[in-house]
Amino acid sequence: MSMIQKIEIDGKQVPFKASAAIPRIYRIKFHRDIYKDLDVLGKAVGNGDEGSSHLDMFSLEMFENIAYIMAEHADPTIRTARRNGLMSSAPSPSTRYFRRLSSCGG
Repeated sequence: MSMIQKIEIDGKQVPFKASAAIPRIYRIKFHRDIYKDLDVLGKAVGNGDEGSSHLDMFSLEMFENIAYIMAEHADPTIRTARRNGLMSSAPSPSTRYFRRLSSCGG
């Protein structure tokens, strides 16, 4: 069973898929434990208040990795776009979409 939710990013609807396969895909792609990374990310975000958030570059990269895995899981063509450099010039939506993505189960 999985859940797909579309999130608008820079005017485009991007699907994100949450399923039991996400931790395994994350480990294969990034050689890291998603649960440990989510724990670190959760502590960095704090209580959700902008003033109490302490997101460093490592935390933002973790979030981007999780978002990428969930987007690629929903739409495998994202892998091709990233490989061809089509996504490299786009600004990172990390902090703007964290709350929306976390409501998707990630």
